[in-house]
Amino acid sequence: MGLDVGWAVRWLTLSAQAMAEHRVELIELDRPIGDSDHGENMDRGFKAVMDKLAEAPPETPGAALKLTAMTLMSKVGGAAGPLYGTAFLRAATALGSTSDIDAATLATALQAARDGIVARGKAESGDKTMVDAWTPAIEAAAATAGDGDVRKVLLAAAEAAEAGAVSTDPMLARKGRASYLGERSIGHRDPGAVSSALILRAAAGAAE
Repeated sequence: MGLDVGWAVRWLTLSAQAMAEHRVELIELDRPIGDSDHGENMDRGFKAVMDKLAEAPPETPGAALKLTAMTLMSKVGGAAGPLYGTAFLRAATALGSTSDIDAATLATALQAARDGIVARGKAESGDKTMVDAWTPAIEAAAATAGDGDVRKVLLAAAEAAEAGAVSTDPMLARKGRASYLGERSIGHRDPGAVSSALILRAAAGAAE
């Protein structure tokens, strides 16, 4: 069984809930190495996504993700809006008009999202950014897609993203605001990697 528009809407709903629940945590993570606004921005952005979904219910998963992309780009400040906006837009483009997402298409869409983040942010693995959550996630998704089980793909991606977020703790930041801190960025978890892991965990939860 594939994933339909109902899954996409549940994913976005669970993401919005996660951003609300973890808003303060993301703010606290962002305080020592960023602008202290990541939690606030993400919560506001996904609340706006919920409003848009209620106004114009999408007919396909790709349409839901495109609407999300446009909303995040217009509502989320800082680097997160363009990065997440690009990720959701690339994933939407990869899905096209399909109404039933299989495991291979899912893995391709997740890779497109990661590639969008890399293209927009010019970051790579080890730079202490959200890429450090997304790259292991897409590798895990690709490794499990052959089984044909979309739930397995999403669970593997979520678990890998969570481990990837934790892996940013000892890293020296080489991109973004945190890079200005040099050695002082070591020992702090990247908030973008944490929010990425929350979003990918929501995708898995929506498929349960």
